[in-house]
Amino acid sequence: MGDTKESRHPEGSVFHFFRYKSQRSFFLSVLILLSFFLSSVSAAIGQADSIRIDTSANKRPNYKLLRGIFAGQSVLYLGSIYGLSKSWYKNPLTKFTVEDDSHEWLQMDKMGHVYTSYQIARHTAAIYKTTGISKKQMLVYGTISGIIFQTPIEILDGFSPDYGFSPGDMIANVTGSVLFFGQMALWDEIRIQPKFSFHYTSLAAARPGLLGSGYTERWLKDYNGQTYWLSSSPGSFFKNSKWPKWLCLSVGYGVNNMVSAEKHRSAEMGYVPYRQYYLSLDIDLTKVKTKSKFIRTISFMANSIKIPAPAIQISKKGIDLKPLYF
Repeated sequence: MGDTKESRHPEGSVFHFFRYKSQRSFFLSVLILLSFFLSSVSAAIGQADSIRIDTSANKRPNYKLLRGIFAGQSVLYLGSIYGLSKSWYKNPLTKFTVEDDSHEWLQMDKMGHVYTSYQIARHTAAIYKTTGISKKQMLVYGTISGIIFQTPIEILDGFSPDYGFSPGDMIANVTGSVLFFGQMALWDEIRIQPKFSFHYTSLAAARPGLLGSGYTERWLKDYNGQTYWLSSSPGSFFKNSKWPKWLCLSVGYGVNNMVSAEKHRSAEMGYVPYRQYYLSLDIDLTKVKTKSKFIRTISFMANSIKIPAPAIQISKKGIDLKPLYF
């Protein structure tokens, strides 16, 4: 039996590039996240080494800057919705439907939603911190932004005859923002950092139309090369320990042999999909001390990416040591 999602749209259409909703959602999330990366460069400079709030300061918020950020976010938000409706939803919208896609890609796409929502919340909070608003307001604005900037994608999918609303995607979006909010509310700092890494795989050559024919496409579409991590330093939890706070232990999740979103479809083509887990070291770049505001800003931005390092890979095939894993 063929994969209906792969044959739903004709070759050469906008859907040919992203045949699966999960890949398209990941691409759109990357675009939104990149917009936040760029917008937070100037806003985060000077205080990007941490978004911990200085509660001792009692300064009046910069309302002019706050209004400017609100306006910028509104333009980005409305522009995303407009561009989305014109680019992706070619067929007329219909009644709202729900589609459970939680079984696809061994949940790698859901990891991407958690990661993106968290990063949007983190960067938005850093931007709003520059205005001098309260900690509570900063956390609320950041958390809501992490959810709301991806919600239109899910709602429009619900009204699209080609997709359907994904409860799994929405849960993942909320989870990412809550992960940011919970840490800041509980510890007044980030101790557990969601991160991302990618390496190129030979599987893309098996299905270049689906997994990518070029380097940029493969980075966006080949889930086999993506790894999502949670990095944390024991020194952040044990204050009296001599463990450096910048040195982290990192746990990762990835998949292999997924040449279709459906596990059984991959198996029919001779590939047996399976999960992979990793244990590695990482660096929390925001904890590396420097007097340079520019370097602190770059460190804040780059801290969303897991640095290449030796890793232990655990899967159904056993335990393998990776001398340098990306």
